[in-house]
Amino acid sequence: MPERHAAPPGAPLSAPTAAQLRRAASRYATGVAIVTTRVDGVDHAMTANSFTTVSLDPLLALVCVERDSRFHEAVLGAGSWAVSFLAEGGEATARWFATRGRPLAGQFDAVATRRGTNGCLLLAGALAGLELRTVQVVPAGDHDIVLGEVTAVHEPSDDTEEPARPTVYFASRFHDLR
Repeated sequence: MPERHAAPPGAPLSAPTAAQLRRAASRYATGVAIVTTRVDGVDHAMTANSFTTVSLDPLLALVCVERDSRFHEAVLGAGSWAVSFLAEGGEATARWFATRGRPLAGQFDAVATRRGTNGCLLLAGALAGLELRTVQVVPAGDHDIVLGEVTAVHEPSDDTEEPARPTVYFASRFHDLR
């Protein structure tokens, strides 16, 4: 006879809600990245903690982009994008690029950048950066999963020092590792 187990303490009694998922997911610490693209000569950016590498053969990574965001149309139209991983002290930058409705003109004025080989901006002082070419877009609820082939990797040139620390997002707040 199969063994029966009682429901664990705190087991859900009804279907989970968006608020419950958001609270539970906030317990998962993530890095913070700025994703950029360039379309029709205009630079676009968004803050993401929904970035991950997918495959080493071929080199693939993904980011999840909200469909009703301005960035969504831009990144799909451009076909290429870049990712900069924020170093500690990056909260202000992360908040700025997460601000809905911020002006496109001048949005990078307070942030040091350089242009990647694919034309997208990379943030100076980032822990590392990637350039990607979109290979697939997968609809997923109110977001699209944008899957990209990594076409360039930018790492710090001096690896003799202790690596810089990241900005992380945990419990719905930004943190610096100490």
